[in-house]
Amino acid sequence: MSRVVSLLLGAALLCGHGVLCRRVVSGQKVCFADLKHPCYKIAYFHELSSRVSFQEARLACESEGGVLLSLENEAEQKLIESMLQNLTKPGTGISDGDFWIGLWRNGEGQTSGACPDLYQWSDGSASQYRNWYTDEPSCGSEKCVVMYHQPTANPGLGGPYLYQWNDDRCNMKHNYICKYEPEINPTSPVEKTYFTNQPGDTHQNVVVTEAGIIPNLIYVVIPTIPLLLLILVAFGTCCFQMLHKSKGRTKTSPTQSTLWISKSTRKESGMEV
Repeated sequence: MSRVVSLLLGAALLCGHGVLCRRVVSGQKVCFADLKHPCYKIAYFHELSSRVSFQEARLACESEGGVLLSLENEAEQKLIESMLQNLTKPGTGISDGDFWIGLWRNGEGQTSGACPDLYQWSDGSASQYRNWYTDEPSCGSEKCVVMYHQPTANPGLGGPYLYQWNDDRCNMKHNYICKYEPEINPTSPVEKTYFTNQPGDTHQNVVVTEAGIIPNLIYVVIPTIPLLLLILVAFGTCCFQMLHKSKGRTKTSPTQSTLWISKSTRKESGMEV
């Protein structure tokens, strides 16, 4: 029960009116600084050719120490919905595109009533929570599950498709959502951490971790090194020339003359006739 309450609180903190200080961005890891919430990462691809199969999504999450999203209850489902709503704010350019979650089945084309019971979570979770769309799962050759994300689609017979689940062929290409263990203080030196605070509350509630900031800076700085060296050489040359000119100048005292005048009287020679 306490976990459900904490997840609901997390959804409120993430997307409550006037609370969110940082927008959820595709490819960022989102963490909650309370050791209760898992961390999540939403991977959305504008280009259809960049989207991945179920197995590719699963391997991508596991390569970063996470798993493909499993959902424990309705509260966690609502939290993910809040994150997706924040991700797809007007002006972000993000629209339709379903997301792989970690639910799948290993059976071969069952169409009997027992088919829905064959689905399991790829991370080994025992959660029995399901959020199927009407008449889903259809089973057959569709063994892997996506969370519907079609904001522009008209409602079907069962109502809006948005955020409900559908089984699909595992080789289809979709976006995906990863899930990680709770994390308060990211230790990786290539990560930049942002904090968001609820108004009037001094506790840090949400941590948004953006990976790869330092490598990106390196890619920007390295190409500019030749230009920086050129500027440095030009500046040094200019300073040297100015210093050389200033040493070459000599100042003459007003009491001194640059002309030499003999003190002896010059005798004029006369001409003898």
